Amino acid sequence: MQIDDWLLEILACPKCHSPLRVDEAAEELICTGADCGLAYPVRDDIPVLLIDEARDPKVSADRR
Repeated sequence: MQIDDWLLEILACPKCHSPLRVDEAAEELICTGADCGLAYPVRDDIPVLLIDEARDPKVSADRR
C-alpha cells in the first residue's frame, strides 16, 4: 500500500474529522479519534473515505 506522507497529512476521517493512521497489514486507514475509530479500506492505493464503506472495529470485536 502506497500513500504519500503529504497526502496522509491532509486526509481526515469524514465522520469526525480526526487524523488517520496507516494499518499496513490490513491495508486500511484507521481514524485516530477516540470515539470513532473507523477503518477505511485502501483499494489499489486509493483511500476509500466513504462512511458506508468503513469498518467499525468496535462492532467486529463485539461479534467475537
